[in-house]
Amino acid sequence: MEFQYENSYEVKEKITSSSIAILPVGAVEAHGPHLPLGTDNLLAERVAQRVADKVEAFVLPTLPYGQVWSLRHFPGSINVSNESLISIIVDIGESLYRQGFRTFAMVNGHLGNQPALKDAARVLFTSCPNMKVFYFFYPGMNQAAKEVRETDSAHATYFHACEIETSYMLYLAPEFVDMSKAIKDIPQIPEDADVTPTPWEVFTESAVLGDATLATMEKGQYIIDIAISNMVHMLTNKEAK
Repeated sequence: MEFQYENSYEVKEKITSSSIAILPVGAVEAHGPHLPLGTDNLLAERVAQRVADKVEAFVLPTLPYGQVWSLRHFPGSINVSNESLISIIVDIGESLYRQGFRTFAMVNGHLGNQPALKDAARVLFTSCPNMKVFYFFYPGMNQAAKEVRETDSAHATYFHACEIETSYMLYLAPEFVDMSKAIKDIPQIPEDADVTPTPWEVFTESAVLGDATLATMEKGQYIIDIAISNMVHMLTNKEAK
């Protein structure tokens, strides 16, 4: 169910029946030559829609801007601060709570958003004590990716416009992928990049962290379906309590 297409006269009863709101959270940033700037938005909203179908939840309009400090100097990237993200998510969550929602799930398509989403969830824990808040980022993907990837990860945490994320797009939004432009670019990320602010232009010109040419729809389906199953499990377990 898409929340923005409901009307005020009928939505109250539907909220009472569902009580779950899902917010896709993405970003606008460089994703190499073969993926669009809005890749994270597309992934977040299409995963959110699939989860919502399984748990009979409302999908809110996508929050399309994220914290992309690391890529802010690349053409097309639009950065917002953690403070801005926290503020708007708390406002959205408190509005949902007043409307009667008791489960608020953020489906995040951009790793850089996670600190802000976590902090927003902590604020809502206090201000909305009867609402369960989730901040999902492909739960279970790390093990699943290890099982299907053909190249080593360029970084223990980051994945970007590479074999993995391009596979996600081939599964969820193939019409926006141009595999004829996919490249292999495995950068040497400095060891201090995890402990000091490091703009990505220091180690990559393409914003690709891996071999995108190895991406397939099947790899994306395997990982994404596991992540969706995990999200559904947590949401339905919560509702059963």
